[in-house]
Amino acid sequence: MRKLLLFFFSVIACSLAFGQTFNGVDMSLGNLSKLSDAKTKSISPENFTGEKGKGGMANPKTQAGQRNVANASNAARDLGVGWKVNPYVHIGPGETFTMADIQESGVIQHIWMTPTGVWTNSILRIYWDGEKNPSVEAPVGAFFGMAWNQYSPLNSLAMTVNPGSAFNSYWKMPFRKSCKITMENIGDQPMVLYYQIDYAATKVGNDEAYFHAQYRRSNPTQGSDYTIIDGIKGKGQYVGTYLAVGVNNNGWWGEGEIKFFIDGDKEFPSINGTGTEDYFCGSYDFDTRSKNQNGTDQVNYTEFCTPYSGLHQVIKGDGHYNVMQRFGMYRWHIMDPIRFDKDLKVTIQDLGWRSGGRYLAQHSDMISVAYWYQTEPHNPFPKIPSKDELEIN
Repeated sequence: MRKLLLFFFSVIACSLAFGQTFNGVDMSLGNLSKLSDAKTKSISPENFTGEKGKGGMANPKTQAGQRNVANASNAARDLGVGWKVNPYVHIGPGETFTMADIQESGVIQHIWMTPTGVWTNSILRIYWDGEKNPSVEAPVGAFFGMAWNQYSPLNSLAMTVNPGSAFNSYWKMPFRKSCKITMENIGDQPMVLYYQIDYAATKVGNDEAYFHAQYRRSNPTQGSDYTIIDGIKGKGQYVGTYLAVGVNNNGWWGEGEIKFFIDGDKEFPSINGTGTEDYFCGSYDFDTRSKNQNGTDQVNYTEFCTPYSGLHQVIKGDGHYNVMQRFGMYRWHIMDPIRFDKDLKVTIQDLGWRSGGRYLAQHSDMISVAYWYQTEPHNPFPKIPSKDELEIN
C-alpha cells in the first residue's frame, strides 16, 4: 500500500509539472480551475467535423453502401438516431481515411483510437497548416509503443496503452491554420477504426513549435550505430524516444550508448549516454533477482512503467515459432528536453557482450520512433518502408 501511495503521489506531482496554461487552455491539474475562452471540440465517427451540436446524427436507416455514415445501423435499427449508430469506420485495403480535417487554429490535447488488424499495416500521418509532407508518419503500433504487434500495458504521461488495444496520446500538438490526420491501410484486409480526437480551438503563440514523430527500422542493423533520427533542420527540442529491439544473439544486448549530435556536431556528440538501459532510466540489464520455488536464485528482466520512462514490453518467445527475444522501451524528455538551434542527429549503438569481457557489435532488429518539436518547414522524411519491410516475422 505504501508503494502504491508513493506512486500515486508521484504521478500527481509529475502531472502538475508536465502541465501548463496554453493560451488559456488548461494543460495540468494545477490549472483546471482557470477560466478560458478556448472552445473544446471533439472529432469522432459520430461527429466527423467536431461542429457544435452535430454529434450522433447518423441515421440507422441510411442505405447500405454509404460508407462511414451508419456502420452500426443494424445494431441501432430498433432505437433510431442518437443510439450509437456510427461509432467506427471501415478502411479498406489500400485506402487512406481522413480522421480529421480541422480548418482553424488550436491544440490537440488527446487522441484515442483502437485499430483492428495488424498494427504495422496501419500508417498514421499528421499534417500541420496545409503542408504536403507529414510531420508525423509511423505505423500506428510503433507510434504508440507497440511495434511488435502485441499488446503490452504502457502507463506514462505522454502515452498510455490500455487493455486490450486502446492507444492514447497526450502529446500537446499546436497548429495555427489547419490540422489533417489520416490513416492508411497498406494491408490486404479491411480494418475497423474507433477513434476520438479532442482539441481546443484557440490562438497559438509565436513561440509554439510543431509536434513531429518519425519511424525508422533497421533489420538487421548494419555496423554498430543505429540512427534514430537525422536530417532535422530548424530550431526546437527533442522530447522522446521509443525503441524496440529484437535480439539475434545470446547474452545481454543493451551496452550501446545513445548520442545526440547538436548544432553542427560531427565526429563526437555533445551528449553521450553510458548504456541503453541507463538512457531508459534503468540499470544493470533491467534485471532483478528473486528466489524460485526451489529456493535458488533466478534473474529476470523486469518490466516497468513510470511517467517518463519504462521497459514496458518483454517478449521472451515460446520456443516454437516465436523464438526471438524482443523488447520495447520509452524515454520521454518532458522535464529535460534536448534543445537545438540549427540541427539534430540521434544515434544509439547496437552493442552487446562476447567472450572474454569484450563488446559485441550486434546485428539486431531495431525499430524506433523519435518525437520532437521544431519550427516549420521541416525536412521531408525518408520514405516509409514497404509492407514487407514493416512486417514482423
